[in-house]
Amino acid sequence: MWRVLLASLVGVTVSYRLPLSHRSRQPCKFVAIEIPDEVKPVKFDVTAVPPFTLQEIKQAIPKHLFVKDTLKSFGFLFRDVAIVAALAVGILQYANPVTWPIYWFLQGTMFWALFVIGHDCGHSSFSEDSRVNNIVGLITHSSILVPFAGWQISHRTHHQNHGNVDTDESWYPLSKSQYDKADFLAKLGRYNPLGMIVAYPFYLWMRTPPKTGSHFDPNCDLFKPSEKQHVLTSTAGYFAMLALLGGIGAKIGFGLLMALYGVPYLIGVAWLSVVTYLHHTDVEVPWYRGEEWNYMRGGLSTRDRDYGIFNHIHHDIGTHVVHHLFPQIPHYNIVEATKAIKPVLGRYFVEP
Repeated sequence: MWRVLLASLVGVTVSYRLPLSHRSRQPCKFVAIEIPDEVKPVKFDVTAVPPFTLQEIKQAIPKHLFVKDTLKSFGFLFRDVAIVAALAVGILQYANPVTWPIYWFLQGTMFWALFVIGHDCGHSSFSEDSRVNNIVGLITHSSILVPFAGWQISHRTHHQNHGNVDTDESWYPLSKSQYDKADFLAKLGRYNPLGMIVAYPFYLWMRTPPKTGSHFDPNCDLFKPSEKQHVLTSTAGYFAMLALLGGIGAKIGFGLLMALYGVPYLIGVAWLSVVTYLHHTDVEVPWYRGEEWNYMRGGLSTRDRDYGIFNHIHHDIGTHVVHHLFPQIPHYNIVEATKAIKPVLGRYFVEP
């Protein structure tokens, strides 16, 4: 009978053979037992309090994976810059209706890769030297029209509050009352696919409603008074890039400038918006508030995503859970770090 009991637990149909003592008196018989459809395995509750601690997760990661190799980081930066330059030179040499769309997609993808390099700088995972992080971050992000310091600080707020529906900075779900109060543009940027993929520049200027302020305003409540100069410097870098683009446009024509820079910029923005959305949105991603939230549970509510051939190009930004738990790990080590923590996380880690 143990087989019948086991079958009732796992929800399968079994054939039960009569014991040997019956075989001498009558032909062998089989009894088919149908298990009701409503008997299902218990579903794992992703919101259950984890049986491990953040320190136990960290201890599973080899210490050398936290080490930042400045030369290696510069190697990735120079690779990206070289590809950007080669694509620009190539399209000017072989421009035609077929090559332009290919160029736009490839160059936009590389703009996104440059953003990820600046993202490492924002987390101080590019180098152990804070001056190197700030200079490289300022240059890479200014080149793609992102105010480095403003983004860095708001992104820090996002990491410190990830998964907290009340205090997170990125893609947090709106309550019913917030949704009802949101204007047309706010809903367009959150719930319309086209609006979502171009929303990021608007977010930089006005944040995500109902939050207010700007990444360019040092008096915004995102920033501390001590960060004012840092914000002003990155704002100056942003406008310096705009001035440079204006000068180039006056020289070569704004139509060509739009083709060379403008369209790839929009594709880079689309990459950023879609990837960020996917890392923090899923039907089973839990959001917490109040005492239910803590840093580790918030980090576990993010999702890894597999972008196929683009994983390496994007500096493995899709490997996101371990990044949210330990953002100081350089991007070139996060795949190995993820493999190290999986045995600890168990079913709390959702495979991409």
